[in-house]
Amino acid sequence: MWPKSVVSKIHGKRFSTSNNNFVADLPCIDTETELVPRVPSLKQSSSCYYRKSLLDHHEETHKYKIFVSTWNVGGVAPGDDLSIEDWLDVRNNPCDIYVLGFQEAVPLKASAILGSENWTIQTKWNAAIGKSLNRTGHEQDKFLCMASKQMVGILVTVWVRSELLPHVSHPSAACVGCGIMGCLGNKGSVSVRFKLHETSFCFVCTHLASGNRQGDRKLRNSNVADILSRTCFPEGPSMNSPRKILDHDWVILLGDLNYRISLPEATTRSLIERNKWNKLLEHDQLKAELRNGRVLQGWQEGRIDFVPTYKYCPTSDVYYGSGHENIKGGRGRAPAWCDRIIWCGEGLKQHLYTRGESKLSDHRPVKAIFTAQVGVLPKLGGLQSF
Repeated sequence: MWPKSVVSKIHGKRFSTSNNNFVADLPCIDTETELVPRVPSLKQSSSCYYRKSLLDHHEETHKYKIFVSTWNVGGVAPGDDLSIEDWLDVRNNPCDIYVLGFQEAVPLKASAILGSENWTIQTKWNAAIGKSLNRTGHEQDKFLCMASKQMVGILVTVWVRSELLPHVSHPSAACVGCGIMGCLGNKGSVSVRFKLHETSFCFVCTHLASGNRQGDRKLRNSNVADILSRTCFPEGPSMNSPRKILDHDWVILLGDLNYRISLPEATTRSLIERNKWNKLLEHDQLKAELRNGRVLQGWQEGRIDFVPTYKYCPTSDVYYGSGHENIKGGRGRAPAWCDRIIWCGEGLKQHLYTRGESKLSDHRPVKAIFTAQVGVLPKLGGLQSF
């Protein structure tokens, strides 16, 4: 086991709180994934804070729909035949912003944990997303990749309706590693923040400590505390941009949070076999931690009316350890709602919270759709102020 001083020398900026690179441009893939023009810079948009302070009482609001999804893909890269059109459901339920977070985008082996960003995987996922979002071919419905950032297996990508892009400012990303030795990126978070008109958003894609042994629940709580305390964004020329996660107007946390069911494995499996979902949810660790204020006090989660998202046998609808395969050591990994989306902030309303049925990995994807009321400054002298 290497000392932290060695790890720090190897990784340099990657695991420091100053790692805030914003990725606005990716290698061009094809015409269906055309990338965004340059987003307004911090310098160009810094005056909006001064104007807002003068005109708060004249502020208007616009409503926007936000799609958020989390998916632990188990190190499996998207194939050419992978379709996510049904998952995004752009035709029937179009949104203005799409935020997709992945965990284990690459296999969590030593070469990945100690290596650099895997642009091949990032490009493949963005190609699949862009192709699905822009399938209609209508220019007015075009979506552009505003941000894409990866730390080891954690990848978050943000897509915005093209007509909204001029109203986006102060974009940046920050990574926090909470894995091996409390600093490597096999666990941790990638956060992306930006301002839409006069409202600040922060999306935190996480992969927390795994396991259902004694102490693992507290370790997950500790991971969350580390992510909130260590994540730091640049303040920008205006000197009053939100720097910490909780400084933003709205924060949405998504990911493989890895909270389990606080019951003996046999009891958990028995309840699942009898479809006793409400009884099972009574013992969900994350709900208990939220309720008792031991983690993310005051945050909200929508009603869970879908079955546990983890752990499945490969390419199967059968939960691992249900008697259909040999389990090393005689122990299975009991099913649980590991994959979650929770949020904080006033004026954010959730309309959908559900899971998908893709068999790509041992997890099922989860998605939510929100409506956000965003503050918009009125036009001054015939010019839009943003």
